[in-house]
Amino acid sequence: MRHPRGSGGYGAGRYGDAGELLADDRAYVWHPYASVTDPLPMFPVASASGVRLRLADGRELIDGMSSWWAAIHGYAHPVLDQAVRAQLDDMAHVMFGGLTHAPAVTLARTLVEITPPPLRKVFFCDSGSVAVEVAIKMALQYARGSGRPERTKLLTVRRGYHGDTSGAMAVCDPDTGMHHLFTSLLPRHFFAEAPRPRFDEPCEDGDVADVAQLLREHQDEIAAVIVEPVVQGAGAMRFYAPGWLARLRALCDDHGVLLIADEIATGFGRTGELFGCDHAGISPDIMCVGKAMTGGYLSMAATLCTDEVAAGVCASEAGAFMHGPTFMGNPLAAAVANAGIDLLLSSPWRSRVGDLQRWLADGLAPARELPGVADVRTLGAIGVIETREPVDIRVIQPLLVELGVWVRPFGRLVYAMPPFVMTCSDVAVLTGAMVEAVGRTTS
Repeated sequence: MRHPRGSGGYGAGRYGDAGELLADDRAYVWHPYASVTDPLPMFPVASASGVRLRLADGRELIDGMSSWWAAIHGYAHPVLDQAVRAQLDDMAHVMFGGLTHAPAVTLARTLVEITPPPLRKVFFCDSGSVAVEVAIKMALQYARGSGRPERTKLLTVRRGYHGDTSGAMAVCDPDTGMHHLFTSLLPRHFFAEAPRPRFDEPCEDGDVADVAQLLREHQDEIAAVIVEPVVQGAGAMRFYAPGWLARLRALCDDHGVLLIADEIATGFGRTGELFGCDHAGISPDIMCVGKAMTGGYLSMAATLCTDEVAAGVCASEAGAFMHGPTFMGNPLAAAVANAGIDLLLSSPWRSRVGDLQRWLADGLAPARELPGVADVRTLGAIGVIETREPVDIRVIQPLLVELGVWVRPFGRLVYAMPPFVMTCSDVAVLTGAMVEAVGRTTS
């Protein structure tokens, strides 16, 4: 039997050179959204610090993705590192059934304090997709506990994305999303047209007519409406009018239907407000948060709900909410989340995100003149170049690396969600590389 590399034996995880690591990666690892028979280019990372990734060959890349939007404070932040080390002295993990601990209770209290009232109860989850699953189960169990067991459907909008697990897939766009292969597995829900007005445009009655009609026709079947507030993320990177969200809240109230806000990507300042719902001045009945909550250190998410929803769930025949992740409320993740949220709230995050929006807008503006570009848009710490045709990831990804940045395009979108601590000069390099790469790979 071949012994793994590294002096420490099995699981040591040390490789003599990048070639050996890539060979074993190819042999044993299946990466996200990737083929094992026709793999994409792979770039080994040796370390990460600040806003930079250092590759095994010594090159440094400015990270424009915040590791899928999570590492808002950058990498190896001393405050977050210390939070993890200190928690290790007490405990890395204990089950959350029948036990509790200070990191989780502190985090729950903080989440209630910073999210829109009247969200009062916090259910911890392992990931964003699971947080959406939990929200859906809450809505369906609330319907049963409220004497409306016939309400077994959800309403959402096209162009949305909510995760890769079964319940979450069922409320992603059924046509342009990533999950059409699994249609036969998924329950059928109701889909309204995607919000039309852009972020800075007014919302008129006609803009919510499709949602209003579906609610009128199917309110006896619909337990909840689920949307991503103001930003449709992985589905399209579309920014829509806060007024549309406010009108949706009113429609849900009119029809006695719950509103679920998927804030996995938009939460913790990314859009320029602490949460996407804050742009519209509304509060959902159920809210999902994750990604940036732990600063990108550990996987953790949470689903919050009102006291009314919690009581309705517990009034169902089960008498309790029927969900329980093994690593729910993990102390390490909760401890670093507490440190990360404190770090965010004690920083000038709003002005930093405002600066990032201006720098991204200025740096990406030249892309508007490229013939292969359909649109350029920014909101908060999000910058997007939308191309007319899908980009070739095999061509544009190595080019971006050659230009010194890490950006992970998909479909027709070359976009950045940088850490909040990125400087103006680094943003200039990032956006310059994005514009150059798009110009050299599209026509």
